[in-house]
Formats: sequence, C-alpha cells, structure tokens
Amino acid sequence: MTDNRTPLALAPALGSMTVLVAAVIVHDRAAGRVVLLQRGPRAKFGQGMWDLPLGKSEPGEPITDTAVRELYEETGLRVKPEALELVHVVHGAQGVQAPNGYLTVVFAAHDWTGEPENREPDKHADVRWVEVDALPGEFVRTSAGALRRYLDGGPLISLAGWR
Repeated sequence: MTDNRTPLALAPALGSMTVLVAAVIVHDRAAGRVVLLQRGPRAKFGQGMWDLPLGKSEPGEPITDTAVRELYEETGLRVKPEALELVHVVHGAQGVQAPNGYLTVVFAAHDWTGEPENREPDKHADVRWVEVDALPGEFVRTSAGALRRYLDGGPLISLAGWR
C-alpha cells in the first residue's frame, strides 16, 4: 500500500503460472467403451497417439466449463457441467506450452448427447468409441494413466515429470 487507503495492484506471477487443463472420459458403462481421439500429424504434441478429449482453460473460465467446451469442440458431444464427476488429477512438472507445469483435472461423464465426430480435423486424425478392454498402446502417457486409474479405481492423483 502506498498509504493506509490505497492498495497496490499486484502484477501476475507469470513465472510461477501453471496451465490448467480439463479432460473428459466419456464412459458408456453399458457398452464398455470410452471416447478417444487420435492426435493428427499437426498436433502440438503426441502426433499419431491416442488421447482423451482435453484442452486448456480460458482466463476466467471455471474448469467444468472448460471440460464441457473442449469436449464439444473436439467431439461434438454435449454434457452438462453438473453431470461431470471428478475422477483424477494429473500434476505435470512441465509440458508443451507449459514450461512452469500443468494441472489436468479429469472428469468422467456418463450422460451425454450426440455421437462422437472429429470436429477438429486439423488437430485430430480420428475420434471414436474404443472398448475399455482394447485400449490402444500408442496413448499419451499421462492420459492413459489417468484413464486406467479411473477404470481400475486406483489413486486419484498422478505426478508427471517430478523427481
């Protein structure tokens, strides 16, 4: 404060910012399948690998809104924020476009509308249902771990790249 009445504005702590990401496991329990996408040749990371629908939070956007928005933008599936179930968190030491780390909040959705489609063909090669007993081997490691922990009822937190 400059005096007892005027608070100083603080600059953002950009050197310590962590990128916030939302991922959604759309799980059709009755059919034993989940929606996955395959990253395309122009993807920022994991080209050719399978992944969960996910994306970065926009400034001022609640993480549940990020999950709903990204799922729709990538797959055309619609879910309601209140229908999302928190199932896992991944804390990464650093990642693509996240030199100071990232936090991926993973939700499960058991109630949705629509059928999966590839709505971002410039980023993804494929979007489709995959049987949980036949998950692809070429899978982004952190997302694969979160999905397997969710399916197995395992730990709710994963650490990536920490010593």
